[in-house]
Amino acid sequence: MLVEVAYALPNKQTLLSFEVDNGTTLQQAIEISGILDTYPQIDLNKDKTGIFGKIAKLDAKLREKDRVEIYRPLIADPKKVRKERAAQGKQMRGGKKT
Repeated sequence: MLVEVAYALPNKQTLLSFEVDNGTTLQQAIEISGILDTYPQIDLNKDKTGIFGKIAKLDAKLREKDRVEIYRPLIADPKKVRKERAAQGKQMRGGKKT
C-alpha cells in the first residue's frame, strides 16, 4: 500500500512516498523511509508523530494513502505569543475601548 512520511524544518520540507506491506506501523514506515538518516535530530522517543495532523502512537497501523507526520517541538507557546500580540495592539491604540 502507498504511504507518505513528512517532516518539515522552517526552511526545508521533505515528503517521501513509498510502498509498504499491510499491517505496517507508523514507526516501521518512518524507519523504512530512511528519513532518520537524513534528519538525525529526529528522536522518536521525544518527538510527537501523527497521521494527517492527528497525534498517533508509533504502534498505530497505517492504511492506504496515510501521511505520517513527524512534529518538531514548538519554539514558542502559541497562546503566549497571541497574548503578547494582543497586549501590543492595545498599547498601540492607547488602550482605548470603543
